[in-house]
Amino acid sequence: MSGTSEKPGSAPDAIRPPITQSNGTGRPASPPHGGSAPRDVSDRHDYRAAFNAAHLAMAVVDREGLVVTANPSLGQILGTDALQLREQSAADLLDLASDARSFHAYLEVLAGRRARFRCTRRLKHFDGRSLWAEVTATPVPGSGTVLLSVADTSDRRELQARLRHLQMHDPVTRLPNRTLFFERLTAALENSTYDDGGTGRIGVCYLDLDGFKAVNDTLGHRVGDRLLTAVASRLVRCADQYGYARAGGHLVARLGGDEFALLVEDSTGTEQLAELAQSVLTALQQPFDLAGQRLAVSASIGVVERAAAGTTATGLMQAADTTLYWAKADGKARWTLFDPERNAHRMTRQALSSTLRPAVERGEFTLEYQPLVDLEGGVVRGVEALVRWEHPQFGTLAPNRFISIAEEDGSIVQLGRWVLRTACRQARQWQIAHPGTPPIFVSVNVAVRQVWDSDLVADVAGILAETGLAPNLLQLELTESAVMGSAGRPLQALQALSDMGVHIAIDDFGTGYSNLAYLSRLPVSVLKLDGSFVRGFQDEAHANPADETIVEALVQLAHRLGLTVTAECVETSGQAARLRRIGCDTGQGWLYSRAVTPERIAAMIAVSPQDRPGLRV
Repeated sequence: MSGTSEKPGSAPDAIRPPITQSNGTGRPASPPHGGSAPRDVSDRHDYRAAFNAAHLAMAVVDREGLVVTANPSLGQILGTDALQLREQSAADLLDLASDARSFHAYLEVLAGRRARFRCTRRLKHFDGRSLWAEVTATPVPGSGTVLLSVADTSDRRELQARLRHLQMHDPVTRLPNRTLFFERLTAALENSTYDDGGTGRIGVCYLDLDGFKAVNDTLGHRVGDRLLTAVASRLVRCADQYGYARAGGHLVARLGGDEFALLVEDSTGTEQLAELAQSVLTALQQPFDLAGQRLAVSASIGVVERAAAGTTATGLMQAADTTLYWAKADGKARWTLFDPERNAHRMTRQALSSTLRPAVERGEFTLEYQPLVDLEGGVVRGVEALVRWEHPQFGTLAPNRFISIAEEDGSIVQLGRWVLRTACRQARQWQIAHPGTPPIFVSVNVAVRQVWDSDLVADVAGILAETGLAPNLLQLELTESAVMGSAGRPLQALQALSDMGVHIAIDDFGTGYSNLAYLSRLPVSVLKLDGSFVRGFQDEAHANPADETIVEALVQLAHRLGLTVTAECVETSGQAARLRRIGCDTGQGWLYSRAVTPERIAAMIAVSPQDRPGLRV
């Protein structure tokens, strides 16, 4: 055995350097104690046997990366005889040069500058099959060679792929689920480019079924699941028909419940997304036959299409969700395209809503006052208090920008109380500053929610006592719809305020369902005619006689009920003259003044009627 003619660098020598004792002649010394064979030769045979019998595929390569020897397991993986692998490049056999970073690490191991290297490669079997393998390279100490081990991980990878598929797909429809959708969306945004023919754009159709809950509630979840599966099938067909034939591909996913999404990568513009959305609506309008149940459903779709650059997955889906909400609000069974201006208004509304309550506490609101002028004598009889929000970001905001928000979230109670106190205090200051002039009243708008959510009667009584303003110098304005529908607590509150001496005015009278007979039973003292009546007087050359007849009838009715009438939106002297001839009591509008600061009102009070024609400022 000691006289074997095996080549230097064969497997046993490469894996385990020979252990010998020299006798001074350059030959190995005889075995000690008269042994029949050197121990290192026996070890080499043991290592060779283990190397060849190992199930783990292995090869020994030299510093140049050429195979010195390989075991049968490696030959089996690569579909060839192990002897045929000798002197071949291991990098070529195992595809190590396909990745620059991995190849550099492999060369570092060959050069002895790195202790270990590991990577995963997809290898090509000689019969054409592919397999996944984990390749590990480790230097063999003292031999100048490197041991490569190749572990077939195809089964493990296939199992991982199956588990990932289950994790990333909806069990009912078999469509990609929310996780996979966002993964694909994020990748598309990161990789979207104009290179290689891409458009650099991306689109989403985000939809849910209208009335799907009723299907589950009435027919059961089994039928509901069948419906979802049938819907998914139609969505996929639509995506195939309107997407894959074009440059962009589509991903159809079920995001949860009855919500689905169609992702369009490299979209060609809003027209493509709109056509896809319309095709989905058309497809879903066809009835579904589900195990004897014939169902008709519709869907609402939010459509977003934009440049991928600067877009995030979260931002894109927020826009899609908002647009879907618009489609629902606009009547369902339709698709709606994202509108940046509409969204900006919504975002502004949200921003105002979140800061409205603190703004009252920070004192960001101010009041301006618009005169209510006696049409006969031209004297300022009163003023209407109009609140303004001096917003630190959006500037000065008129009431129509935030009052409805305040009514929705309940902050109108706090804001209304502040407006009432400030207006009453100001009216009292004008009275004190001009003792020789008849005091003017102040008119304050009141929301119905203030009556329901607070003790308005107690608030008014307390503020009047606090400011010293007489009750008859305060007028509270409520809209026609609010007053006409008053019953129970609101009606009791209005009656108590009227008994206190406070005047109650119906604002924008004539725009709602006016129940004229109801006026006699309400504690109302003033009607404010809506500006639409007065605008009919504006064109004096082509006046509409019907407008004047209606206004005259309303004024006469009000006077017979003991009410005074104020005309809003008076803009010309001709309008004022006709209203005065009809018998209207007071006018309000730009002819006299816009809403102005308390100082400008004080100046008007100080000027005598004959010195202030029109009171225009």
